[in-house]
Amino acid sequence: MPIRITGMNSGLDTESIITALTQSKQTKLDNFKGDQKKLTWKQDKWKALNKKVTTFYNGALSNMRFSAAYTKKTTTASNSNAVTVVTGESAMDSTQTLNITKLAKAGYLTGQEVKVGSSYAKKDATASELGLAAGDKIKFSIGGNSSDVLSVTVEADDSIESITNKLKDATSSLTGTKLNFNYDENNGRFFVSSKTTGEAASFDLLSDTESSNAMTKLGLTKKADGSNYIAGTSAEIVLNGETFKSNTNTFDINGLTITANEVASGITLTTKQDTSGIYDNIKKMLKEYNDLMKEFATLYNADKATKYKMLTDDQKDAMSDKEVEEWENKIKDGLLSKDETIGNIRTAMREMMNSSFDIKLKDGTTKSLSLANFGISTGSYFSTEENERDMLHIDGDEDDSASAGNTDILRAMISSDPDAVQDFFSELSKGLYSKLSDLMKGTEYRSSFTIYEDKLMASQYSAYNTKISNAQKALEAAQDKLYKKFSKMETALSKINSSSGSLSSYFGGGSN
Repeated sequence: MPIRITGMNSGLDTESIITALTQSKQTKLDNFKGDQKKLTWKQDKWKALNKKVTTFYNGALSNMRFSAAYTKKTTTASNSNAVTVVTGESAMDSTQTLNITKLAKAGYLTGQEVKVGSSYAKKDATASELGLAAGDKIKFSIGGNSSDVLSVTVEADDSIESITNKLKDATSSLTGTKLNFNYDENNGRFFVSSKTTGEAASFDLLSDTESSNAMTKLGLTKKADGSNYIAGTSAEIVLNGETFKSNTNTFDINGLTITANEVASGITLTTKQDTSGIYDNIKKMLKEYNDLMKEFATLYNADKATKYKMLTDDQKDAMSDKEVEEWENKIKDGLLSKDETIGNIRTAMREMMNSSFDIKLKDGTTKSLSLANFGISTGSYFSTEENERDMLHIDGDEDDSASAGNTDILRAMISSDPDAVQDFFSELSKGLYSKLSDLMKGTEYRSSFTIYEDKLMASQYSAYNTKISNAQKALEAAQDKLYKKFSKMETALSKINSSSGSLSSYFGGGSN
């Protein structure tokens, strides 16, 4: 906006007069800006709420539709130091006997000393210094098979370091197995180990006519008592009288992942239904449902704060930052008050959770069950806070002061008839999942998996940009028009003042 200097001849406060005359247009501009900002706050509110809904929808609620959430089993071992067990979905309720007869080990060789003269050989020691000849071979058999050989050939310009690198890169002739090699020049020894545990990955030394010299010169030999060599072994267990082997210490048998930690016998493995696991999954789903319903209620029941209007820049300048923040928070808190969409979602979810389903019981009969049959219900209407009246409480839940003292019907049902529990909560979750799917379907005004009209609000935001731009132009045009009028008046007054000054000067000169 150009700098304007007015009122010099008239003495009028032109700036204030024009501001007053264009106040209606300024107010219109301020209102559009305020409404757009309020829309932005509303979009942020919806985005945060929509994220909570989709997290519940895709997480706990979705999981509870499937049997995996209810087929929780656990296995205890009488000797937990010797074995650890992970229980899979397909594991059978059982009591089994386990003996751990052998643990898996990796093959390992601590080489004997390699010297040049009286000193430990360094990595740069040459083949000739070590007494090696070109064409000498270094050989290891793999997995107890003398036909599966890892071999390298010594060349005239080789050093300990280059031989070590050749050994690291080498693979066996049949299985392509590699071994770990390292030369420790501080102790003058080679160290060799299998890449993994088990007999198949183990190795042994081959000292035929081609390799005898090189193997001996490089200390790749066994002591007479064999104490510097450990053969790789597979783990072995006996489960219910049957022997199982594994190249690792882990066995996958009939739904159980058994990891052997030490040799032991007479271990009892007991697999049974994990009632606490099923209970925890149901509790988790209901907690997320409760958090969501409380959020809906808090937003819906909030004070609309109608007396709090959007602040203009001038109004903010007259307030402290804290006052502005508190004022705007009042408006934000009430943005979704009595919102029809929230009301519809609350009603739909509440009705779904009050549904009954025909469930087959373990005695073969069929009964219509609801959450109440599992000791799950809302609190008393009059003694519960307004925003918590939709929340569900599990009788006997030690974490819920409202129902902790009641009989724990849910746990009893899980113990006595887990299939009925699974069938009911699976049907309930499927129903609620389907209901939310319908509520989040994409439309002309709403994206898929969205509970609010995000497309419409984005369009409204863009429309405000146009309204603000037009209002700004209208304000500036009105101001320019008035400034031009006042400018003409000032020019006319300037001429009048100039003429009056000349005339006064003329009469003043004639008096002398």
